[in-house]
Amino acid sequence: MKALIQRVSQAQVMVGDECTGRIGAGILLLLGVERNDDPAAADKLLSKVLGYRIFGDEDGKMNLNLPQSGGGLLVVSQFTLVADTRKGLRPGFSSGASPALGEQLYDYFVQQARQRHPEVACGRFGADMKVTLTNDGPVTFLLES
Repeated sequence: MKALIQRVSQAQVMVGDECTGRIGAGILLLLGVERNDDPAAADKLLSKVLGYRIFGDEDGKMNLNLPQSGGGLLVVSQFTLVADTRKGLRPGFSSGASPALGEQLYDYFVQQARQRHPEVACGRFGADMKVTLTNDGPVTFLLES
């Protein structure tokens, strides 16, 4: 399981004319699920996301995690994160989870995030989404379970 996290001052996701999720300052998380992932991988990755220190303290150093910063979490499914791009000019998706497993683990990740963090918004699995954000820094990290 992979998560591309971006520290943002704001982010939102639209499906057609509907805003399915919006946060102010916090983390925009693009989530990719691989075929061998399971709930334990999701739990491990969520703990890493919530504990990762990417927010500035009173001295401006990245010493605070998401709960300490009081920011929101916007989770968006992103199957292209698990693409194999090592060879050729076309991505391969053989390591990606099936749509059924991907949706199951995405839903599980969001459910667990909502139990552990007060502000969680999300996109819609499998939908054509438009994501807008203001990357703060810019600060972007790729985390893996």
